[in-house]
This record gives sequence, C-alpha cells and structure tokens, in this order.
Amino acid sequence: MSKHTAFWLAWGTWVLYVAIAIVTLLFQMKNAPSELLSDIFNALVLLAFATVGSLIASRRPQNPIGWIFCISTLLWALGNVLQEYAVYALFTVPGSLPAGALMGVFGGWAGGMGWFLMLTFLLLLFPNGHLPSPRWRPLAWLIVVLLAAYSIAFLLAPTNNQSGPDPRLATVRNPMGISSANDLLDLLTGLIPLVLIATIIACIVAVVLRFRRARGEERQQLKWFAYGMTLSILMLIVIVILIFSNVNGGASSTLFYLAVICIPISAGIAMLRYRLYDIDVLINRTLVYGLLTATLLGTYLLLVFGGQYLLASFFGPSNAVVLVVSTLLVAALFQPLRQRMQQLVDRRFYRSKYDAARVVARFSETLRQEMNLDQLCEQLVTVVQETVQPTHLSLWLRPRKQQEEPETRDR
Repeated sequence: MSKHTAFWLAWGTWVLYVAIAIVTLLFQMKNAPSELLSDIFNALVLLAFATVGSLIASRRPQNPIGWIFCISTLLWALGNVLQEYAVYALFTVPGSLPAGALMGVFGGWAGGMGWFLMLTFLLLLFPNGHLPSPRWRPLAWLIVVLLAAYSIAFLLAPTNNQSGPDPRLATVRNPMGISSANDLLDLLTGLIPLVLIATIIACIVAVVLRFRRARGEERQQLKWFAYGMTLSILMLIVIVILIFSNVNGGASSTLFYLAVICIPISAGIAMLRYRLYDIDVLINRTLVYGLLTATLLGTYLLLVFGGQYLLASFFGPSNAVVLVVSTLLVAALFQPLRQRMQQLVDRRFYRSKYDAARVVARFSETLRQEMNLDQLCEQLVTVVQETVQPTHLSLWLRPRKQQEEPETRDR
C-alpha cells in the first residue's frame, strides 16, 4: 500500500469514527440525558485511540499496529451506536426505528470484538508488527479461530449476552438466534471468552519475552508501552479500592478515563518515536514521587489519627493542633525523603548510574587533596574506565614547555 493511499484510508477511518460518535451522542441525549457528560468523556477517550491509530497507520502503513488501533476503535464506536440505537428503538420510543433487537445483538458483538482484538494482537505484535518468533504462530492462529467461533456463537445465541448501555438489552431475544441450540451456544459464549482471556495472558508473556531480548530503540518502545499499561493497571486497582470504599463515583469515573487513555498515548509515543529515550527519566521520576507520595500520605494519616487518638482526652475529639503539626512535619520531611527515595531507586533499579555517580563524587574529593600529577592522571583514567567503560582510552597532556614532547597514557 502506498503512503498516499494509507494516509487517506487512515484519516478516513478517523472521520468515520467522529461521525459515528456524533450520532451516538445524539442517541444518548435521548436515551439517558443525565449521563451525557460521561458519554462525552467516553467519546473523547475513543477519539484518542482513533487519532493515535490514524497517525501510526498513515506514517507507518506497513506496520499493523496502527490499523489495529483504527479497526478496534471503529468496532467500539459501532458497538456503541448500534446498542444506543437498540435502546432508543426498543425502550425510549418503542417501535420508532426498525430492527432494534438485531442492532443490539450486532452492537454487543462489535464491542466485544474490538476489545479482544486490541488485547490480543496489539500485545502480540507490538512494536514492529511481527511475532516475537515463529513459535508464536500457533497462538496467533488460535486467537483467529477463537474470534471466529466467538462471532458465530454470539450472533446465533437466542438471547443477547451483553446489556450494553441498558440492562434491559440482556433480556432481548436475538432474531437470528437458534433456540434448539440454546444450551450449546450459551456454553460457547461463556467458555470462549475465558479461553480468550488465557490467550491474552499468553500475549502478555510474549511482551515480557520480547522485552528481555530487545535492544536499542525496540527496547525503549517496549518501555513506553509497558509504562502506559502499568499506569493503567495501577489506576484500575485504585478504582476497585474506591468502589469498595464507597467513595463518590465521580473520582472512579475520572480515574477510569485516565487509565484507559494512558494506553494510546504511550503506544503512540513508542510507535512514532517521539522523545523515545526520555522514558528512563520518566520511570525514575514516577518511582521516586510515587514512593514519596505513598510514604508522606501514610505518615500524615498516622500522625493525624494517632495524634487525635492520643490527645483526645486533653483537647477533645477535634483537635486542629494535630492537623497543623502533622502538616508541618510532612512538609519538613519532603526534601530529605525525596533525596532518600532517589538514592533508593537509583541503587535498586539504576545501579550502574548510581555507582558512576559515587565514583565521580569520590574523584571530586580526591581533586581537592591530591597534588601529584601522575597520581591524578592514574585516577582520572580509572574513573573514566569505571563510568564510561570505553574499549580504548588515551589521556593526552599538554607539555609544560614548547620543546617537550606531549605525554600520553593509554589503557
């Protein structure tokens, strides 16, 4: 495919997504106007997937990663609009539009296919568009067979297996369903997704093995992708904690959108190779400030609740002094804790950088005390060897007098 054709095809899918998203929002305004803000955020998150997919596909048309983003986003968008169509035709204004039940079935199938396609082939082929090795080819074919079987079972099941935007859709009969095979199809629609989840785990293993063998730019690309996926998983864990803690759903919804949008952003940076080598600094800062935030938050909560418990008998149950003292103490701990966390992260995850910094610091101390030029030359050569590790090293010294030969030291 030529770049010109790829450009128009990639951005054509983007325009198609925007058109479908607008129609979806119009249906959602009628079906559930109270949830319109959440629906808009959902459309914007999918727009990020569509934009990243179009950018990658138009610039690297031979790499299937961009096309996976484009196709998955279109399937999600199609699933949303068809299910909203079904809700409008069956419940909001019953009988106003034809084939409501059929559209609901196709909408549920499209949404599921989009997720399975993204979570399998994206992981298996990222970042170069090829399998990690020929040994992974059977897994790729197994995924294809499972997706085909999932499609057949889902579209022929007598009842809709996904509620979508309205739980009443789950009770709608499938016009294409085969009632005589109800038990078999129900078993397949429940079993096939479980097997697909197992293949997703295998694809994650493929990413890990690919990272262990990768070098250079490919390794940096995988770091960016893993960074985005890790942030998403951590935020999803926080969401689960918030839900079980009965915290306001607004915070959970915001975190969910942030968690999902991390995936296209990190994948886009990796594939387009924008500031590719900044990922090491970003990971370092995330580890440092993540540990720092958790430590300071734990310290603050311990001081507040512990202090109020201990001083409640003297000052009453509500004590502003404890809050003020706790805040000041946490503020005072910030800088020393940050330095300590930085040393801890460097020593644990960036050992070579940490050792090099210590070698340079020792040499700086030596420079203040050592007066012997020969000793300084030897130590300088040693420092460069330990930190830079060159294959060959020469030290050239300018002669003290014009007639003298320059002095060199080779290692």
